[in-house]
Amino acid sequence: MSSALPVAVNAAGDDFVTAHFFVQARAEAGVMPRVLELFAKRGLVPQRWHSVITGPGNGALTIDIETGTLGREAIDYVAHCMRQIVGVDTVLTAIAGAAEARPG
Repeated sequence: MSSALPVAVNAAGDDFVTAHFFVQARAEAGVMPRVLELFAKRGLVPQRWHSVITGPGNGALTIDIETGTLGREAIDYVAHCMRQIVGVDTVLTAIAGAAEARPG
C-alpha cells in the first residue's frame, strides 16, 4: 500500500488550478468531516465551502467546495476518494474556465 498522496502539483508538473467539487450526499453527521479530511491530510484548507441540507425531510446534503491549491491529477484523486465515502451519492468536479462540469 502506497503512502504517497497526490498534493499540489502532480508528477506531470501540472500547475495549480481552481477546482470546484460538487458533492451530493445523505445528510448524516459524518459526511462533512470525512470530505474535509481529504483536504486536511494534505495540509490544505478549501478557499470556499458551502453546505446546505435539502430534499424531502431534509435528508440530502449538498456541498460546494472551491480550492486553488491542487493539480489536475490530485483533483481527480480527491474526487475518487470522495466517491468512496459512505453516504456520498455523487461527486462532480469542474476546473475554473472549463466549459462544463465533469464527473471527475
